Amino acid sequence: MVFLNYDYQDQNQNWSGTSSAPASHNSDKEIKTDFFSLDLQYFFNYKWGLEVELPYDYRSFTTKIGPGKIVTRDWSQLGDLRIEGVYTGFFPDLSAGVNLGLKLPTGSHTFDSDIVDRDTQLGTGSTDILMGGFYRNSLTKNGKWDWFAQAELDLPVLTQDNYRPGLELDTAAGIYYSGWWLGRVKISPVAQTIFSERTSDSGANAAHPVASGFQRILLSPGIEFHIRSAKIYADAEFPVYQNFRGNQITAPVLLKVNLSWGF
Repeated sequence: MVFLNYDYQDQNQNWSGTSSAPASHNSDKEIKTDFFSLDLQYFFNYKWGLEVELPYDYRSFTTKIGPGKIVTRDWSQLGDLRIEGVYTGFFPDLSAGVNLGLKLPTGSHTFDSDIVDRDTQLGTGSTDILMGGFYRNSLTKNGKWDWFAQAELDLPVLTQDNYRPGLELDTAAGIYYSGWWLGRVKISPVAQTIFSERTSDSGANAAHPVASGFQRILLSPGIEFHIRSAKIYADAEFPVYQNFRGNQITAPVLLKVNLSWGF
């Protein structure tokens, strides 16, 4: 399958601990990012496959650098390439799988470094181990309601220039309905809960180590349209719990659209 993904977030709310905080407590004011990626998933047989994700991102960063001086930097570039092997041979119905791979430092981490901190760069500069898994199954005998769970751990192992990004764990669980058709179009509403945790950055070039790392729970309604070999998926992700270390700016909603084509 080939995927074209788009994600958008506008981080414009200052947050500290589990509640919002005055904007004056944070020199960073806004980070708007458009995330694009082109993905390829290829299975050599029903058990073994490979996934490659190449991102390209646009970012606008607004921060305060002195008394009364607000500056904005806009840039775009390739992000960090992700390559993962996938195994789905645990059960004949391919309902469970695991993945293992690498995130490579193909994105720049040095754009206008006098203004843009390492944790705001589009590339981390690190080589990370990626590991995770998924499981899905039916909730009802007629097979129209299904549930799923998935998780992935991102562990930085090789770093550059005295900066180590935090370890990150992302998990999701949800349900979807697959018994709704409109002509030849299969429509599947989706509801999921997403939990993420990231530890604090470290190293001499971690600009704000006491203001990095978080725990977050999001609720995400979504919908998928399946037309022959093509799928269109979209969702919105709303934070319902956030615990940020120090003062960090966060987005009130995260948006996602995914187009895929099987061949």
